[in-house]
Amino acid sequence: MYQLLTDSAVDLPYQLLADNDVKFISMHVTIDGKESIDDLEHNFNLPKFYQQIANGVMPSTTQINIGQFIEFFKPFVKANVPILYLGFSSGLSGTFNNAQQAKRMLVHAYPEAKIVLVDSLAACCGQGLMLLDAIDKKKAGMKIDQLADWLTENRLYYHQWFTVNDLNYLYHGGRVSRTSATVGSLLQIKPVMDVDTFGHLRPVKKVRTRRRSLEALTSNTVRDLKNTVNPRILIATSDDNKAARTVQTQILRHVPNAQISLEHIGPTIASHTGLGCVAVFSFGKTKRK
Repeated sequence: MYQLLTDSAVDLPYQLLADNDVKFISMHVTIDGKESIDDLEHNFNLPKFYQQIANGVMPSTTQINIGQFIEFFKPFVKANVPILYLGFSSGLSGTFNNAQQAKRMLVHAYPEAKIVLVDSLAACCGQGLMLLDAIDKKKAGMKIDQLADWLTENRLYYHQWFTVNDLNYLYHGGRVSRTSATVGSLLQIKPVMDVDTFGHLRPVKKVRTRRRSLEALTSNTVRDLKNTVNPRILIATSDDNKAARTVQTQILRHVPNAQISLEHIGPTIASHTGLGCVAVFSFGKTKRK
């Protein structure tokens, strides 16, 4: 037996994780000078957070530090329960590096500890989709090292396409340059972006209308699906449910039996995307390049 762990950047429902005995550690978000924990909407008021962004407030996030990881891992270590932590992309946050340092410190203090860390190289429901597959494989009897190897070997097959309404949030979070944000806003450019092989965000295409950006999410996802019969696809949005449902409808036209779940983009990721982000996550037949 071993314990699956993750963090709140996974953006899956709190109850889903609870029902599958997955424990998570929370990222921290500061808005209007007040720090809150991202607890997958267990207590965090996401609609209020979205409204604060709509009112012009610019939130910030804080990575999980080494001490917090030590406290998160330690109960399992002391109980001799092996743990597998699937973490937020090291290309987007120093959080995974802190988990690695916490592991080194714990293994030094508890030499028999079994702590396995997997860098998802993903964010939001890209990390979430990996976790769902990990849950399934653990239930099917896959051992901890096998599962870690499978996740590491297959992580670049998880495709993550998204578009945003306001580039200024990506600029504020250090994801795009000031020039790109300014020019993009002036020209009403809607970028189509993905996550590269190092887990960094990157712009792939620029279009001039919201409709075209959503169509690009659909076409990019559908053309590379590994399973074209009943694939599991996650669509996440930061308060644009209409656009998310539009993408869902478009995908179902091409893949009628697709198992699509609509999720919320939580405060950790939404702090950097702003409102109106729509993202699609799937398992592809080719690796990200």
